[in-house]
Amino acid sequence: MQIKKADLLQVAVRPAQYPPAGPPEIAFAGRSNVGKSSLLNLLTNRRHLARVSGSPGKTQTINFYSINDDEFRIVDLPGYGYAKVSRSITEKWGEMVDAYLLNREALKAVCLLVDIRREPTAMDTELFAFLAHHGLAGPVIATKSDKVSRGAYAGQAGLILSTLGAADTPVIPVSALKRTGVEDLLEAINEFL
Repeated sequence: MQIKKADLLQVAVRPAQYPPAGPPEIAFAGRSNVGKSSLLNLLTNRRHLARVSGSPGKTQTINFYSINDDEFRIVDLPGYGYAKVSRSITEKWGEMVDAYLLNREALKAVCLLVDIRREPTAMDTELFAFLAHHGLAGPVIATKSDKVSRGAYAGQAGLILSTLGAADTPVIPVSALKRTGVEDLLEAINEFL
């Protein structure tokens, strides 16, 4: 599969603002500082499609992107776990994301992003269990793979999977900086579509 065109379709905070259901959707979720916007820009080959910020927690909406003239959609979910965001905002984000995950029929899978250098957090583990329970668990994307040696990939992937309790889930190392892992990720997305 190849992404030739990507456009922002809709920005939403509640279901009434979602674009009409249509093509299948693949969502991306992860901590606020995991590199989700950089990954989406890499994946779509658009430098400024998703806003990259120096301060985590900027994505506070559900962003729908039309891919290849609405062949499918990529959905950028708000990040979670950033300490400088108030608890009330975090709770609103949780409600917003739950409403999307539990009620969007077009949603085929959610790719969970984790930093390859770190053990997944309790929030990562809870989200993965939720996704697995609802049949929405996609591949785990290990971002910032340029920060570890190739020899460390297997050990870090094993740590991520054992922490998440995700033995049969593929882990795809990706580096937005080195522009690696995109082909494997596109192949995995294609399987869910």
